[in-house]
Amino acid sequence: MKLHNDTTSALNTVTAYGNGYIEVNRVSHTHAIAFGPQGAIDPWPVASAADITTTLLRQAAGIPEPSLDPLAFLDAPEAAAPRLPPDAPEVLLVGTGSRQVFLAHAVLQPLLSAGLGIETMDTQAAARTYNILMAEGRRVRTALIPEETQP
Repeated sequence: MKLHNDTTSALNTVTAYGNGYIEVNRVSHTHAIAFGPQGAIDPWPVASAADITTTLLRQAAGIPEPSLDPLAFLDAPEAAAPRLPPDAPEVLLVGTGSRQVFLAHAVLQPLLSAGLGIETMDTQAAARTYNILMAEGRRVRTALIPEETQP
């Protein structure tokens, strides 16, 4: 399905999707990808929702692994809680293929606790939602798994 005609924008826009591919800025990708409104469209090493880990969600969101401070317990408890960098996205949209798959709470919890919103939905819905939020100027990133190729 074609989504968007305007390619004059400098922002990464999902322009189409279908069985086995996702198109961003009219460039087709046949593997999972992660990206935000600006910057590279990165391959995401995920074949299905079952492969998604906290580390892979961090990678998709562009958030580095937290550095562990061995003396953090001496500070106030809220100071020891992980924080997102100031340029972190508000929300990460995860497209899980042709069907919505909810991710395990244990996978989501570290990022939710740090303040990142994570929404999982089928890839078509995630692509449409990303385009809307990106067009509104929101700090959003998405990770999309292509829908399975149908015979």
